[in-house]
Amino acid sequence: MKLRIATRRSALALAQSNWVAAQLQRFESGLEVELVEVVTTGDRIQDVSLAAIGGKGLFVSEVEDVLLRGEAELAVHSLKDVPAELAPGLLLGAIPEREDPRDVLVTAEGDALDDLEAGSRVGTNSLRRTLQLRRQRNDLEYAMLRGNVDTRLRKLAAGEYRAIVLAAAGLRRLNLFGRPLWPIPVEISVPAVGQGALAIEARADDARTRALLDKLDHKPSRACVEAERAFLAVLGGDCHTPVGGHAQLVEDAKRLRFEGWVGSVDGKEHVRASQDVWVEDARRLGQLAMDVAKDVAQTLLERGAAGLIEQAKREAEAQKRDPRKKI
Repeated sequence: MKLRIATRRSALALAQSNWVAAQLQRFESGLEVELVEVVTTGDRIQDVSLAAIGGKGLFVSEVEDVLLRGEAELAVHSLKDVPAELAPGLLLGAIPEREDPRDVLVTAEGDALDDLEAGSRVGTNSLRRTLQLRRQRNDLEYAMLRGNVDTRLRKLAAGEYRAIVLAAAGLRRLNLFGRPLWPIPVEISVPAVGQGALAIEARADDARTRALLDKLDHKPSRACVEAERAFLAVLGGDCHTPVGGHAQLVEDAKRLRFEGWVGSVDGKEHVRASQDVWVEDARRLGQLAMDVAKDVAQTLLERGAAGLIEQAKREAEAQKRDPRKKI
């Protein structure tokens, strides 16, 4: 059996796709795997924010096109980049066990956020990260930082930034987690919906590939990230809105904890809610996670999240009209 995997060409995307290939080869003896590399619009345009050129979906849609044209059997994405609605004819064939979902602060010496000097320049392209960190340290300068992980680390080493913020999962998958860094607690920065998880797409009518992918699917991780995506849908949020949503199993998977956060684009307002429940029947984890996520989303809406999200969408539209506009 031969399998073609559609993937972006970045070092992280290739590392993720090669990991998926290795896992599938463990399940299927003699499986041949070929990577079909795609350079997306999001990869080509690096000098403006993602919101200004269409959002994270730019990293996904062109890879999906390869799958839909029959030029690959599956596609590997970072799940946080995958829109709530998949292209017609595609589905999430597997969500492997989730990596560390936290954000991390990377510096030359592994400094914590409180160690940074006032006025220090911190690089990130995430409005969600900027707004949450600013609530802890509003005396720092937060600057846009695009590019792949290697590019961002080079800019840090060159002294362009005092610190940069990245996803822990990406550093782990690139075997870079041993460098000086400070994992940012979820209490300070609620991760993006789906952060740390991989999404493996397949065509709905490809039964053979779907059967193979089912062996790689990690049901607890799927339950958590699908609940996070449902949370985002209830809020009416998208890749342009500063929203954090994180579900996790704690106490040996006996409890489910969900954290939700929504901020205003100007950083003046935010709402946060959480819920912690017992997992009485592991077989019903998926439904339980969905119910909890929707409850947290409803609580945030009652606390004013809808207005903050609409404000963010208006700002995103304005930025599309003027890509150099700063938020």
